[in-house]
Order: sequence, then C-alpha cells, then structure tokens
Amino acid sequence: MVYSVIGLMSGSSLDGLDIVFTELEENAGKWSFQIQASTCFSYNKEWPQKLQHAKDLHAREYLLLHNEYGEWLGEKINEFITANNLEYKVQLIASHGHTVFHAPEKKMTAQLGNGAVIAAITGINVVSELRALDIAFGGQGAPIVPMGEKLLWNDVDYFLNIGGIANLSCQNANEFIAFDVCPANRILNMLAQEVGKEYDEDGNMAASGNINQNLLDELNSLDYYRQSYPKSLANEFGTDIIFPIIQSYPLSISDALRTYSEHITIQIVNAFTNCQLPRLPARMTWSDGNDAVGQATANCQLMITGGGAFNAFLIERVKILLDDLRIDIVVSSDEIIKYKEALIMALLGVLRWREEYTVMKSVTGATRNSIGGVVWMGQEA
Repeated sequence: MVYSVIGLMSGSSLDGLDIVFTELEENAGKWSFQIQASTCFSYNKEWPQKLQHAKDLHAREYLLLHNEYGEWLGEKINEFITANNLEYKVQLIASHGHTVFHAPEKKMTAQLGNGAVIAAITGINVVSELRALDIAFGGQGAPIVPMGEKLLWNDVDYFLNIGGIANLSCQNANEFIAFDVCPANRILNMLAQEVGKEYDEDGNMAASGNINQNLLDELNSLDYYRQSYPKSLANEFGTDIIFPIIQSYPLSISDALRTYSEHITIQIVNAFTNCQLPRLPARMTWSDGNDAVGQATANCQLMITGGGAFNAFLIERVKILLDDLRIDIVVSSDEIIKYKEALIMALLGVLRWREEYTVMKSVTGATRNSIGGVVWMGQEA
C-alpha cells in the first residue's frame, strides 16, 4: 500500500517550518519512503516572537494564536502544493504543530496550530495532536520520532537528533529506548543572536572561543542529567534555566558558545556511557588478527540528523569523544538531515489513519503503547 502524505514539523529552534511530501509504502510489514518534495518556510520576524511568548498569553489570546498559526500552516501547505504541482495528489497531512507547553508530570502538552483550521483551508484530511494520548497514559509524550526510526531505518543502532533539543534513540531486538539529552540549537542560536547572527555557522565562533570550566561544571551538574530515562525536556529548561546561567558569567559570545558546545558534547557522550543504554548485537566486521581466522569487532552505527548535524565544530567534538565507544557515524543525505522529523510526522499520520501504534511505551514510560493523533476530515465525503 502506498500513501502520499505531507508532513510538517516546527522545532524548538524557531528557525522555520519544515515540510515534506513523501510516498510511504508498506509491504508485508516493511516500510519504505521516497521524499518527492521538501522545503523550509522561514519565519518572518514576527512569528518567532509570537511562538516564543505564547506561553505568557491568557487563554483567549492563546486560542486565537492557535487558530492564527493553523491558518498560517494551511496557507503554507497550499503554497507548497502549488509550487510542486501536487494538486489532488496529497491524501493526508500530518502536522506536529509548535510545542508551547510540555508538562508530562501533570499529563499536559500543547502544540500550536489548530488541525481543524488546516483541514478547512487545504481541503485535505489532517492528523494533529500526536503527543496527547501518550501523555494521558502517563508517558513523556517525547521523543515522538522513535516509531519512525524503528520502521524506516531498522538497520541503524542509534539515532541522535540535534535540534532545538538534542535527543537520543537506541533500538535492539527487545525494546526501543529514547529520551531528550539536553537543550542544543535553541541555546546556541540565542547566543549567536546576541551579536546579530541567526546562528553560529559551522560552529566557527565556538571554535574560536575558550571553555569556561566553572560554567561548564555548573551546567553539567544540573539535576536533569542525573535522572534516568524515560525523560523529556520542555523548552523552558533551556530558555528559563540554562540561558540565564550562561548570562550570569561575564563571557564573550565566542567563549559562551565554546563552553555550551562542550556541554552538549559531554551530555551526548554521557547519554551513551552513563544512562546504561544497551550495547547492541551490532553488525560484525572482520579485521586481520594474529590467527588464521581473524578477529570479530562490533561497531554500532549512529545516524545524526537535525540542524546541529551541519555544525562542523560540534560534530567534530562529538566524533572525538565517541571514538573510544566504537561507534560509526552514518552519513545521511542533506535532505534526511534537514527533514527527517517532518518525514516521520508523515509516517505517524499514516499509522494513525491505519489505527496502528504511533508511540512505544518503552520510549515514553507510558502504561501502554498508543495510537496517537486527532483526525480532521478536510476532504468532502
């Protein structure tokens, strides 16, 4: 069965709306995909401010913004459809929305972007609110992408996404484990914006700075990093806790970026070494030994995606610190690096449409696996 789907993702880094049109095929339980079109609609100057401060709005204003953002999403989808000649080709839209509130301990999460409005504007069936049911079942509601990783890349051992928040996933034969590691691009971008740049291109400013050990030690000592999985982060952990700590030190932006980049790297490595992730029965490669048979060596494979994958300095630091763990980094296409999450949203929408599990309890800590998402029928009967 082939499904032609649009997937949408707006991440916590506030850099824009990722959108893909993909053909997803299921054959005897195995899934494959082809991305037919993709783009990122950058936000104008107003939208990052609106999204960043949505948490401070009163209920009426928040719901009005929920509709306004849904209208914007619907309009951008229509632009995307027209630009790529996709009229009458899209069967389903899956929209993640933009996360504003995330408090799983109170069984609450909220994403802006009213799915009903999207369906009305596009005239296409829409799946939204993909996290809510898992939260209701006591889960973290995050990370949400592991089901897609499991179904689309079942030959990869580890998945590291470095977006506004970095998260790590691990799969083996028995269960799938995933959790948020630390705030990442959101903080790096906020620091770069202090000197008038949208982001630190290739990590060049960070590379020119020096580590402040006192700041690094304070960041690494935060309680979240000692918690066991399943666990997830709200955006406020970065903006309201970590960023003020960095600002309390009289550092140049280059030194702050260098220190925080090292913090990200250390927490990524700690996620492998301290959180007791299972060492996997990875694929075996053979190297010459002293005997005639040779010696087997296990190498795990790690796929890195998200905007942070283009931060050359950060990735080099991650490679250096992971070297002793015998982990090989899988090099993905730029399109997968940029649009993997939007692609997986498309798949989750299809799974919801098929009434199949979208979220695994082993990832989120919920009491059961769940079929998450609200369906809005935009297409006329």
